[in-house]
Amino acid sequence: MQQKSDPYRIEAVDRALTLLTLLAERGTLSVTEAGRELDVAASTAHRLLGTLSNRGFAVQGERRLYHPGPQLLGLGRSGPSRPLPERVRPFLERLYSEVGETVHLMVREGAEVRFADGIEGTQPLRVGLRTGAHMPAYCTSGGKAMLADLPATEVDTLHADGLTPWPGEAVADLAGLHRELGLVRRQRFGLNHDESEAGVTAIGASLGVVDGVHAALTVALPTARFATVETAELTGRLQQACQDARRALGVAGSGAA
Repeated sequence: MQQKSDPYRIEAVDRALTLLTLLAERGTLSVTEAGRELDVAASTAHRLLGTLSNRGFAVQGERRLYHPGPQLLGLGRSGPSRPLPERVRPFLERLYSEVGETVHLMVREGAEVRFADGIEGTQPLRVGLRTGAHMPAYCTSGGKAMLADLPATEVDTLHADGLTPWPGEAVADLAGLHRELGLVRRQRFGLNHDESEAGVTAIGASLGVVDGVHAALTVALPTARFATVETAELTGRLQQACQDARRALGVAGSGAA
């Protein structure tokens, strides 16, 4: 990446800011890519990314790829309030310790969701971290839980041009989405079974709106292992984590889940 000549430029700071920009734009970044973009050795790129990780601006996930960390995402600021990922992190960590699977904090941006923070499971067969990724809300568990919070008219407005095509979509049209959201409201969680990605099953529950940000917690595991887990226990722990987080964050109401 070419840099403009600047007599006041501090090289190390400039490199770190460049990496932050790349992480925000791409969602993932490898050490090799970072070294190539900065025109530095891989060892230097690794140290820079490690420093960003130590400060919470990056997290390392599956295949040693780096993703935006909670400090970089910085969602949900309201005056002096801490970023939403930082405030929710204790509940995410507790949920992870209880279920032992990959967990995420997800936020809704219109008809899409962004994975704002996450902790990757440690099992040999596990779902990789998706922090920083965007997907249509209707094909994710947390997205369904958040859409179920909304009036039907608002769901229609968000999808005025139809559902965004997605490879694993299980909902064919808006009418099908409304039927799915009715089920989510009744069972108090959203289910994604091979819809966001083949081989991945996830459940998600809404946190409601926190500091103007619509958020949800999710648990994701390989579809091959989903049939072997106690679904009621898994959803119970997810719903309890959301309930405790809503209470601590002062969220009014309980949302769809």
